[in-house]
Amino acid sequence: MARVKKAVNAKKKHKKILKLAKGYYGAKSKLFRPANEAVMRSLRFAYIGRKLRKRDFRKMWISRINAAARMNGMSYSKFINGLKLAGININRKMLSEMAIHDQEGFKQLVDVAKSKLNA
Repeated sequence: MARVKKAVNAKKKHKKILKLAKGYYGAKSKLFRPANEAVMRSLRFAYIGRKLRKRDFRKMWISRINAAARMNGMSYSKFINGLKLAGININRKMLSEMAIHDQEGFKQLVDVAKSKLNA
């Protein structure tokens, strides 16, 4: 049976890792072993970050809606509850955009929510 040498595949693997580690500080961008550790860690953080980004955006939208609702004399939770009672299905991203760019339309939504809560 022929002997299998890994020179070509090892070289490819090392080049791939060092390419991903480009721009890292010191030996982490020049030597395979530290680069491999740094790349594995950074890929793990990137994976986690993609999940966290969704949470962070939702938090940001909610705080924007809360601020705009309070400017119109209503808390966030009461505003959302009023919209649900009114049967208005609009996501938080769009509500946030309305709060920033269409303040008059947002005020009308707040009025609808207020009327449904009082009724």
